[in-house]
Amino acid sequence: MKFLSKMRAGLRRNLLKNQSGQGATEYILLLVVVVGLVLAFKKPIMEKMKGKVDSLGTAMDQVTPD
Repeated sequence: MKFLSKMRAGLRRNLLKNQSGQGATEYILLLVVVVGLVLAFKKPIMEKMKGKVDSLGTAMDQVTPD
């Protein structure tokens, strides 16, 4: 257990010192999370978008008669 504790403390200390490339890494992780959420909730997202697009199309038809 002491080994893991020391390893964790050393890792934290080194990560806080060395911040080179941290911005790019954070953006990549954020992108991975967003893509994962989109894939996980693809069906509900598509249903909501389809409903909004249909609603918008109906509203546009009411404003501009053919």
